[in-house]
Amino acid sequence: MKKLIAGFLAAILTASSAVYAEPPEFSGGVGNEYEYEEVVFISGKPIKFTGEMAVSESEKETEKKTSYKFKLTPADKSIDGSLTRSITLVTTYKTWDGKGQTSADTTVDKYSEKIELGKDKYELKDFQFSKSDLIDNRPVSDFYSGNLKGRKYYTINKDQGTVTVDISGADTGYRNFWGDTGTNIIDMGFDYDRKIEADDGVDGQDLQWRGTARIVTSDSMMKTLRYSPNDATLSSFSGGNMRITSREMTSRYTYELPELEEGSGGIDQGDGKFMVPEDGSDKGTIELSRSMVPRLERLAVPKFRDLSGHWAQTHIEKLYSLDVLDEGGDFFTPDVAMTRAEYIKAVMKACNIRPTMEAQKSARASRRAPKEESVFDDVSISDEDYAYIKDAYNKGIVKGSQNGMFRPGAPLTRAEAVTILVRALGFESKAPTPGFASGFTDDRSIQPWAKASIYVARETGLVQGDSQGRINPEAVMKRSEASAMIIRLLEFMQRDLQRDYREDIVSFK
Repeated sequence: MKKLIAGFLAAILTASSAVYAEPPEFSGGVGNEYEYEEVVFISGKPIKFTGEMAVSESEKETEKKTSYKFKLTPADKSIDGSLTRSITLVTTYKTWDGKGQTSADTTVDKYSEKIELGKDKYELKDFQFSKSDLIDNRPVSDFYSGNLKGRKYYTINKDQGTVTVDISGADTGYRNFWGDTGTNIIDMGFDYDRKIEADDGVDGQDLQWRGTARIVTSDSMMKTLRYSPNDATLSSFSGGNMRITSREMTSRYTYELPELEEGSGGIDQGDGKFMVPEDGSDKGTIELSRSMVPRLERLAVPKFRDLSGHWAQTHIEKLYSLDVLDEGGDFFTPDVAMTRAEYIKAVMKACNIRPTMEAQKSARASRRAPKEESVFDDVSISDEDYAYIKDAYNKGIVKGSQNGMFRPGAPLTRAEAVTILVRALGFESKAPTPGFASGFTDDRSIQPWAKASIYVARETGLVQGDSQGRINPEAVMKRSEASAMIIRLLEFMQRDLQRDYREDIVSFK
């Protein structure tokens, strides 16, 4: 069991460029370090199975294989049954050059499945499956959405009948350093057709029923920060932040199956009873949930001497603990202007979009490497912030001025700060057709290049106006104000995205 669980954990907790949080297989099941569970409808009655699941992955540059192995038994110990399943899915990736997008097409490579309930044995003989996703590789977060179609074909006791399960649905999700959520909405249609032989104790008869089930399943990871006080009085620090990584799977089955009544020669439910379909219907909802044990990480403790009692103290100390702000002195100077270079570096580090500094140093050190030219005329490649500025430029987060200047030491304005955050999310295209109003009372003061981003930031809750409803686009951002805005971006990636991709979908679909 430990070996199987270890395989499950390795697949769940290890993230690579092509791995996204997604519910295991497509059966609506949930799991944690110790146990997996799902609901099975193949006999016309919802039966919860629990047990072990193992996941293994192998990945090449443009292809990933994901193998699932299940060994389950009914949660109700009065039911005699088992489920064994082994399925390998192959996902092929295609990058759309110049578009910042990737398509991912998934098919079934290998499959086997056997379900036993009492004397009845269901064996999967054919599994046709196709799933296609589009991934928008944005600087801060990858967003994806797709559709799936499938059909499972089972035999009953080899030659007594068949069960056909038609599968259709959609998935959606996102992945970034701070959060990772995938949600599947799957509709299943069951077509049960079986011949009961006369030598079973009754006259030969046909048993047929139709049923449906909708499954909404979500797999979600989120990192949060929590302050932990130091209980000791004689200590050099009073407390510090810790980063908590938590993961939860939730599932809701909504089903409509035939009403079953006890009768001889019927369907074996594994509990010593044979059930026969009637004209009525059995409707219901079953919810499942499993959580991982959270992972804790203590972070560095800031010791700035000019923050005590400042309104932005908590924001600044969080960013310092996360290494977003790497000030080395005793003073932070929260009320001086933040420069454009400082802000870009902080945003890139906050989103964990860190440039590969060592690789760039090696390239510059190589005599054979061509001399690199700066992406901006006023930023030297030897500048300690150049790698962050270059990375932001390559990802479309900053564009500079028409004369090729970035103005790294210039004070940051609110319009610039908001625009950078919206571009990092890839949300600038969410603004309506030009001619719209931003919703702020000083809308006419917003320059055209910033208007779309400011509109989107207001609509998504990234920014709010002052007490008079103004955005003050040309106001210079203090270091404290810029820190608060970056914290809001982190909260958006931590909570807002998860709520939109999990709670809202699960609640309303």
